[in-house]
Amino acid sequence: MRKNFVEELRWRGMLAQMMPGTEELLQKEMVTAYLGTDPTADSLHIGHLCGIMMLRHLQRCGHRPVILVGGATGMIGDPSGKSQERNLLNDETLRHNQECIKAQVAKFLDFESKDENAALMVNNYDWMKDFTFLDFAREVGKHITVNYMMAKESVQQRLNGTARDGLSFTEFTYQLLQGYDFLYLYQHYGVKLQLGGNDQWGNMTTGTELIRRTLGNEVETFALTCPLITKSDGKKFGKTETGNIWLDPKRTTPYRFYQFWLNVSDEDAERYIKIFTSLEKDVIDALIEEHKQDPGRRVLQRRLAEETTVLVHSQEALDMAIEASNVLFGKSTKEALEKFDEQTFLDVFDGVPHFNIQKDQLGQVASELFTQTAQVFASKREFRDFLKSGALALNKEKLSDDRAITADDLIDGKYLLVQRGKKNYFLISVL
Repeated sequence: MRKNFVEELRWRGMLAQMMPGTEELLQKEMVTAYLGTDPTADSLHIGHLCGIMMLRHLQRCGHRPVILVGGATGMIGDPSGKSQERNLLNDETLRHNQECIKAQVAKFLDFESKDENAALMVNNYDWMKDFTFLDFAREVGKHITVNYMMAKESVQQRLNGTARDGLSFTEFTYQLLQGYDFLYLYQHYGVKLQLGGNDQWGNMTTGTELIRRTLGNEVETFALTCPLITKSDGKKFGKTETGNIWLDPKRTTPYRFYQFWLNVSDEDAERYIKIFTSLEKDVIDALIEEHKQDPGRRVLQRRLAEETTVLVHSQEALDMAIEASNVLFGKSTKEALEKFDEQTFLDVFDGVPHFNIQKDQLGQVASELFTQTAQVFASKREFRDFLKSGALALNKEKLSDDRAITADDLIDGKYLLVQRGKKNYFLISVL
């Protein structure tokens, strides 16, 4: 008996709406379903993760996932929830972005499986690039009326909303382009179901309508959406003061990625652990219960952060993220600091007081360097008090005498980390 995909989404809080007959189809046969993603960057961010997890659950329930990279539609812009059109990307950039995205998605989906439900990635630029406007008008445009398109909520919002520029013809036709993707994928890959975020519902149903009007009433295709993920305070999920949380470790370090999940609220952790992990229901229920017994231990947040970091990055990356997290709150060593890449090191000490000095200022004794050149201490007397009490550390090693600070002390050839007491850190960059 095939595992019920719809039921899996339902208990995880990942089901917003679906067309009648969708669940019955999924129980009756192996279904090929697709989800579209935008290739305007060479990395996905955690805003994409709910959709990717839908595909992961789909494959684990025995169905075939297809991820469509919108090389053509990504050049145009989708009016759903957007206020500006996108920039055109050249072919080389699109291909590069597609390969990067596939490498990330391959951690969630099995593209190499010998089974019939092996995952597939396609790019709509491949079938749209030689499609002339006259062909499009004749083969697609004639099937869908302007009245039908105008009635879509996403179109109405842009026409009646606050966007200064209104809605361009290019964007207006977006739903036809997305609809044609569904038609093409049905004809060439047997795709019967489109998955997406709930803001895509209008475009997705245009696709099912285009297929019906083009191929006949007996051809049935379906659409299913997940809710748009928000934070408990109503703010946009996945955005921080420093911007998106990316899946690419060069854009967002595993440490910062891990910390994002570790710091979500209790309410959000209870929702997110169902959406962003593959843990089974009984395991999650037990974690929720354990968390309620002692919320201060943050059991849910820790498990959520661990699972997502391993899934997106690796066990090794998780170990490094945990070690980096312990630097501020636990014991550590200079050797541990030197293991971190530069961006992780800077992320760990983001927000601590930061001084810049010149390389030729090295060689001074600590009492001079840390009071005059970089004012970690207000006076030499304060410096000596901390030194005498054993509460002064340089690069996580106790400083026992007022010695000269040289280039040999630098971490990564560039940084000095001074610690006053248990929790007060100061970072010195040597330029």
